[in-house]
Amino acid sequence: MEEIKLTETEKIELLRIARQIVAGQFQGGSRAISTDMDGLQREGGAFVTLHKKGELRGCIGNFFSDKPLYKTVAEMALSAAFKDPRFSPLRENELDELDFEISVLSPLRQIEDAGEIEVGRHGIFITKGAKRGVLLPQVAREYGWDRETFLEHTCMKAGLPSDEWRHGAKIEVFSAQVFGEKAS
Repeated sequence: MEEIKLTETEKIELLRIARQIVAGQFQGGSRAISTDMDGLQREGGAFVTLHKKGELRGCIGNFFSDKPLYKTVAEMALSAAFKDPRFSPLRENELDELDFEISVLSPLRQIEDAGEIEVGRHGIFITKGAKRGVLLPQVAREYGWDRETFLEHTCMKAGLPSDEWRHGAKIEVFSAQVFGEKAS
């Protein structure tokens, strides 16, 4: 699995872009964004997670993109802020209370044996029929889950029975370079 290795400068730039594009929505619409950093020109998937006072406020991502990484991050930041169906659209007065977190994703890799999942290193993408669910690698760490609990929660997020990972669901794993505004 291809590991993602952004520099500290590239991470800071992606966080700046994410915040800038969201803030721009309150100042008359989207502003043009750009960067000349070579490492941010490559195509790649990413999730943007918003936290408000330590609580989830939005999280949207995409595994596949034919756009430069910085543009994918900008799109996911807007979606996390305004289109996550679990939350009402972000209000301007919430912006200063937000912490942005970005997960830059490796390509998906299908596995045949759940024992291949390394908790804390891998995220999980489960699909069966039209149902699908994903949990980022940091979720299992944050909740102290073991592999089985992580799989069960990913199934439930997909709207599947919690043990469906044992009954023919397609399991794919990925890694992520995770960084945010809030010091960990």
